[in-house]
Amino acid sequence: MDTNTILMIVGGAVVGVIIGYIIAKSLEKSNASKIIKNAQSEAKTILKEAKIEGESLRKEKELKAKEKFIELKAEHEKVILSRDKKMAEAEKRTRDKESQISNELSRAKKATQSLEDKIKDYDFRLEFVDKKKEELDKAHKSQIKQLEVISGLSAEDAKEQLVESLKEEAKTDAMSFVQDKVEEAKLTAQQEAKKIIINTIQRIGTEEAIDNCVSVFNIESDDVKGRIIGREGRNIRAIEAATGVEIIVDDTPEAIILSCFDSVRREIARLSLHKLVTDGRIHPARIEEVVRKTEKQINQEIIEVGKRTVIDLGIHGLHPELIKLVGRMKYRSSYGQNLLQHSREVAKLCGVMAAELGLNPKLAKRAGLLHDIGKVPSSETDVETPHAILGMKWAEKHGEKSEVCNAIGAHHDEIEMTTLLSPIIQVCDAISGARPGARRQVLDSYIQRLKDLEAVAFGFTGVKKAYAIQAGRELRVIVESEKVSDDVASKLSFEISQKIQTDMTYPGQVKVTVIRETRAVNIAK
Repeated sequence: MDTNTILMIVGGAVVGVIIGYIIAKSLEKSNASKIIKNAQSEAKTILKEAKIEGESLRKEKELKAKEKFIELKAEHEKVILSRDKKMAEAEKRTRDKESQISNELSRAKKATQSLEDKIKDYDFRLEFVDKKKEELDKAHKSQIKQLEVISGLSAEDAKEQLVESLKEEAKTDAMSFVQDKVEEAKLTAQQEAKKIIINTIQRIGTEEAIDNCVSVFNIESDDVKGRIIGREGRNIRAIEAATGVEIIVDDTPEAIILSCFDSVRREIARLSLHKLVTDGRIHPARIEEVVRKTEKQINQEIIEVGKRTVIDLGIHGLHPELIKLVGRMKYRSSYGQNLLQHSREVAKLCGVMAAELGLNPKLAKRAGLLHDIGKVPSSETDVETPHAILGMKWAEKHGEKSEVCNAIGAHHDEIEMTTLLSPIIQVCDAISGARPGARRQVLDSYIQRLKDLEAVAFGFTGVKKAYAIQAGRELRVIVESEKVSDDVASKLSFEISQKIQTDMTYPGQVKVTVIRETRAVNIAK
């Protein structure tokens, strides 16, 4: 291939490249113009949609603004109406007040005028009385002179003789009057005392808690008994040594008996057993640790009980040691009667009775609550001292008033009563202890007396049923209408009352009611 041919080929290739480049550029320009046109049309569409959306948003905001304006306008109108109403009411009250004041002023003027008239009338009458008094004195003096001339005695001698005769007569009359008043006062005092006691008992009602010397600890299964006893009984011996409570494990299913006269120790043992069984770890070291923690818990609970008690009774300023003694009474009993409940009841009775007698009820409540604190001694040496004297010493030691101390010490007549508060404490203590059901001995005798009362009625012929009600204050007897007539029923009531009066010993009165009922029964078939 020669040089010309090569140059022609190269020239043709260069020309082809140039032509291709020109064609490519022209194509690229046409594509770019199409893209620009499409972009411009899309931009116009977006601007149009944006304008439409902006217009709708503007209208929506304007609508919301109008609604808000209408709402605020309505609220503002309500406020204005409320203010107008209040102002109208205030104006009305002001007018009413002005009319009331004017009426009062007119009444005051009338009263002032009436008072001035009465003062004038009084001055006139006073002047008239002074004149009459002068005339009476002159007449009296002239009469005395005439009597002296007639009797031959001077006025002083006649006066002495008259005074002596009046003295003797006055002594006799005074002695008779005093005797009558003393007898009347005795009757009245007895009636008033009975009324006060009855009202007090009726107003105070307290549930009686009867404590026993044993507690029952329930367990889930009898397998726990073996763990409580321990190997060769070491666990149960450790519990008894730590708590001072006898633990009885017998054939009773799912139960262990805790026996101890001291309720505090019995409660410590019960709570300790509960913690040990719940925890599952039962061995001597763990037992001693749990018992120590439980003792602290019980001591804290005693303080809380004392605080709640004094707050419930409205007693303030009591020494912390006395509060602790009050709390310990929860775990003590007297003849089966819970000591704290008994003391609370005595405090309430004392407060009511002192108020009826015009004495200080708060001081009476204080003395009533503390009257038996000597029954919770803190050491063995205190047991030998009577509980009333011991309680009085503790009260004196902790700064209680002399009236309270005397009432505590004298409520069983160990010392002389020096205040009116002491007999009230003694009486309320007797009322709380003697209430039927409060103590075991009283409950037994009370039930026996009711049975005897009913047995008296059954001793008469014609008696069908007999019920002793109202705590033995009333006996209702139901008789057979065929055997007992109305006249016999009246006679039977009298005879039963006489029988009760002669054969039984009872406080107060017993009302006997005989009921006779006639029934006619037929059956329609």
